[in-house]
Amino acid sequence: MSIQRRRFVAALGAGATVAAAGCTGDTTDGETNESGSNGDTTAQVGVAGETLTLTTTTSTYDTGLLDAIHTDFEDLYGVSVDAVAQGTGAALESARNGDADVVMVHARSLEDEFMRNGYGINRRDLMFNDFVIVGPEGDPAGIEGASSATDALTTIADAQAPFVSRGDNSGTHTKELVLWEEAGTQPGGDWYQETGTGMGEALNIANQQGAYTLSDRGTFIAQRAQIDLTILVQGPIEGGPEILANPYGVMAVNPGVHENANYDLAMAYIGWITSPGAQDAIADYQMNGEQLFFPEAISEEPDFQQYVPEGWQSDSASE
Repeated sequence: MSIQRRRFVAALGAGATVAAAGCTGDTTDGETNESGSNGDTTAQVGVAGETLTLTTTTSTYDTGLLDAIHTDFEDLYGVSVDAVAQGTGAALESARNGDADVVMVHARSLEDEFMRNGYGINRRDLMFNDFVIVGPEGDPAGIEGASSATDALTTIADAQAPFVSRGDNSGTHTKELVLWEEAGTQPGGDWYQETGTGMGEALNIANQQGAYTLSDRGTFIAQRAQIDLTILVQGPIEGGPEILANPYGVMAVNPGVHENANYDLAMAYIGWITSPGAQDAIADYQMNGEQLFFPEAISEEPDFQQYVPEGWQSDSASE
């Protein structure tokens, strides 16, 4: 542990736990001002100058969300956030290799595997939006308004209409594979193209080829003015099927596995981004007058399953 991080632990003490619970008020000589900030947080916690490495899915970065909200965290602690945008699979792999302090992604099955294998700890539900199936306005396969996402994909496959897949083990690609499996269809052939790219580039390719693709709503909204694609099958935010829900989670890299992980700052970040103030900032963030993400960390009826992988049980519970 670095000298700076030792000072952080000594000065903050249980404050890291408080921050993780969503408390971001700061104190000076035991007092808190009306705004909840004393203007000298960096001197108090002793982490000024440190960098938090966040590996995250491309949608949180490409939409501009992180640029919009991270300034508050950086100013609060006097630190910087290095947000590395990758597909969810690559973001988790980077963290698995010890190249991240905290991870923000959107594929619960992959997150659960990461947690079960001991690489991540203290996962929290963060926010959500949904997936949509987009395509050319002419809709050659005739899927517009379909109430079933799997039926829409089956129709596209039967028509052999061009479909662009990210093919990159991202959260969006993981969801796409789930949909094909649920549809009982194995995609392939000249009509199906895997690009290995981020969401923004996949949308550009689909636009150029007059193809269908699965997109998260946020990235599509952010890019809609530059492409000629339209939403043909809605997700649950607009009354579409629940299978197109798109929840995001955030978790710290386990310092017991990677001792170089800045766990203290990672937990300060998790506490901040799940706090009411940051959750409000997520809700308020818009592109072209539309909300891109919906906060989920603050709830009157918390889902405690969010903290552990699905199907997990302790050794004592299994005895």
